[in-house]
Amino acid sequence: MVTGIRAEAQARAEAGTRTGGAGDTAAERLGFLRELAGGVPDPELPVVSLAELGVLRSVRETGAGTVEVDLTPTYTGCPAIETMAADVAQVLRDHGVRDVAVRTVLAPPWSTDDITDEGRRKLAEFGVAPPRTDHGPRTGPVPVGLGPTRTRPGGPTGDGTGGPRASEPHAVSPHAVDITYAADGPHTVEIPYATDLRDPVRCPHCGSPETTLLSRFSSTACKALRRCETCREPFDHFKEL
Repeated sequence: MVTGIRAEAQARAEAGTRTGGAGDTAAERLGFLRELAGGVPDPELPVVSLAELGVLRSVRETGAGTVEVDLTPTYTGCPAIETMAADVAQVLRDHGVRDVAVRTVLAPPWSTDDITDEGRRKLAEFGVAPPRTDHGPRTGPVPVGLGPTRTRPGGPTGDGTGGPRASEPHAVSPHAVDITYAADGPHTVEIPYATDLRDPVRCPHCGSPETTLLSRFSSTACKALRRCETCREPFDHFKEL
């Protein structure tokens, strides 16, 4: 697996015009190193590179034989960031960089708008519906109401008297998501920009806009599972952020 990652990253980098040789200028050498780091495939979606995913923030030389790389995870706590960092460090060391430091940078936060057009094309070709870019208005911080949780029998755990399960959305709003249950009933949080997108999620197989959400989470936390109502094929949708 690692051998394949190194080979693919090198092939992507060497497809460019830079050679990375000793006689190159500092700018050419840095550009080559960035191509190497950016060419590393995403460990969860290897069809796209880190550069195409938009998580590679910067590559800089901090001294002779020393390079520092900044990566921003798709969300805080993303389990793939450690593998990304290890793969980037390895491919740079394989090309003569003695010391590689990979930093996780959380600000500015990553957004699905950071995915390149080529990355979106590859996702769709791979059978994953790419995130939509028309987010509509964002209204700022999301208010969260908290209260004492209800743990007595007959609560919201599905035994008949306490209302719906916490995983089921309420009908009060298409954007309301349960976060906890309190003595006076379920508390909800409004997420106006999580689903308020003017463009429908299109099936990556047939292009139909008639798709249905099956699960908010799929093989990874950043994808949802949907089904096309035209061709009836299930597919992953890279959720907007």
